[in-house]
Amino acid sequence: MENFYINHLAVFVCAIVSLALGALWYSPLLFAKAWQHEAGLTDEQLARQNPAKTYGLTFVLALVMSYNLAFFLGDSETTPLWGTTAGFLAGFGWATLIFAVIALFEQRSWKYVFINGGYITVYFTLIGFILGIWR
Repeated sequence: MENFYINHLAVFVCAIVSLALGALWYSPLLFAKAWQHEAGLTDEQLARQNPAKTYGLTFVLALVMSYNLAFFLGDSETTPLWGTTAGFLAGFGWATLIFAVIALFEQRSWKYVFINGGYITVYFTLIGFILGIWR
């Protein structure tokens, strides 16, 4: 552990990437309407949310997730390839699959699982790459 290093600026950027990727992923360009339908949310429900609260908490949680992955990748031997691989394994192998288990019990559709699980997997893979390359 003597060569343990976390790039705090990279972690901050990873949290911002969460917001940017989510804005694209859940936009009309990609999955907005399909996600909204599968989640059972109306336009009125979405309009009633508090954006400052939602995006503020999203950023804080993304910061925690980014730091968590950064701790796993803090070794001096971490490379961009290993960062990307670890991000994918954490995103798909842990986060997406537990999300799928919960969705099964909630009786959600596979479309719902694929939309949200896809975001989770891409997000973790991307932040793993960022943390791996930005040493």
